[in-house]
Amino acid sequence: MEDFLAKFPALLLIFVRVTSFFLMLPLFSYRTIPTSHKVGFAFFLSLMMFFGMETPTLEVNGAYYLLIIKEAMVGLFIGFLAYMLFSAVQIAGGLIDFQMGFAIANVVDPQTGTQSPLTGQYLNIIALFFLLAVNGHHLLLDGVFYSYQFIPLDQAWVNFGDEKIMEYAGKAFASMFAIAFQMSIPVVGAIFLVDVALGIVARTVPQLNIFVVGVPVKIVVGLIMLIIVMGAIMASVSNLFSTILTTMRDMMNLMGGS
Repeated sequence: MEDFLAKFPALLLIFVRVTSFFLMLPLFSYRTIPTSHKVGFAFFLSLMMFFGMETPTLEVNGAYYLLIIKEAMVGLFIGFLAYMLFSAVQIAGGLIDFQMGFAIANVVDPQTGTQSPLTGQYLNIIALFFLLAVNGHHLLLDGVFYSYQFIPLDQAWVNFGDEKIMEYAGKAFASMFAIAFQMSIPVVGAIFLVDVALGIVARTVPQLNIFVVGVPVKIVVGLIMLIIVMGAIMASVSNLFSTILTTMRDMMNLMGGS
């Protein structure tokens, strides 16, 4: 009991990092999950991690408050990195909607409380189901647990001003758009060819009201192409999950000073 009380400050630091992770991680941060459940799950997960690893004995002093700030920043930054990459699914849906003509009608995402494109919301829900089906949420929790191998509890500070960290964050930001483009290019490319064909028809048959005909044609072609390439989109989502885990690990490695 005395040993537990001596290491209780370490448990609080673990709780701060896990809670900060849950504020940003995909699936765990959604508003549809009650806050009491999030806090309770984070506490019991922190308790299991506390008994499952070696923790240092820390004193509550001025340096301890710096450790609290560091733990919160680490959790928020790594969680935001994962959420940013996962948002590539909604960006791909936004690109598809822009070509199909659905961009004028956004829907409110009940999970985040923000507006999202129709196709982006549809692909996001499928990606979440796929994440749960392949136990990707377990791998995200593994990332929280193994983060202490890269960034120890007693490490005083993380140099967020390091150019390597900022450069890697910029590369992750660029890869988000690259993955979104890779997911959306089959549908966007097909609708672009439809636009070219409609432009040729408009020049050859001026009597035809191309604006009335073009909108339903692009919607039908877009939906058909979306059905055809759905398997390829899910393959890209699978690669996205591995990219998220690799990016989290490499970023924690850089933040740990390796």
